[in-house]
Amino acid sequence: MKGSKASRTPWLLVVLLLLGGLAGSALGDTVAVFAPFLKNASRVGFGPATLKLGFLNLTFGLALAVGPLTVLGFVAGYLIYRRL
Repeated sequence: MKGSKASRTPWLLVVLLLLGGLAGSALGDTVAVFAPFLKNASRVGFGPATLKLGFLNLTFGLALAVGPLTVLGFVAGYLIYRRL
């Protein structure tokens, strides 16, 4: 019997996607020695931007390195989420 929708929170999806992407990226880095086409293919993001408020400095930035096995990890994380 499948789990209730109450157990499928959006936070669980985020965690499973992060774990799947991390596992796919690690596997891609390991296998890229033998199959270079599996390494991270593109990098998407923006550099650091700083918000200075006098008493507080906040720095924002995001970079995402995506490869074929990273995408496969994201898909696996999503499919695991759907099966819960």
